[in-house]
Amino acid sequence: MENPIHLLLVAVVQEQDLDAATKAVQTIGASLTYLSSAGGFLGRRNATLLIGLPSEKKSEALAALQQVCRQRIEYMTLPLEGSPMPMPAPVPVTVGGATVFALPVERFEQI
Repeated sequence: MENPIHLLLVAVVQEQDLDAATKAVQTIGASLTYLSSAGGFLGRRNATLLIGLPSEKKSEALAALQQVCRQRIEYMTLPLEGSPMPMPAPVPVTVGGATVFALPVERFEQI
């Protein structure tokens, strides 16, 4: 039996975008699961979505994620070089959006 899933999208989104991203992907008929993860730079909570879909729905899935996963400006204090004290003025950092990897699926079995 031929499996209809030909592509696996791995999308890393901010935790606050998880519900909207899940609903957006489900509206196009793709199946998904998510894993809790954390960012390496700021250490903030993320969600890694594993999205299985036919390859022809790739652009539709990317557009759905783009609509709901927003970039945000957050402020963080950075330590001065050689000083244990953080800088008094916070530095703006752009976070969010979605980082998406598209992987071809050679075989898929549901057991």
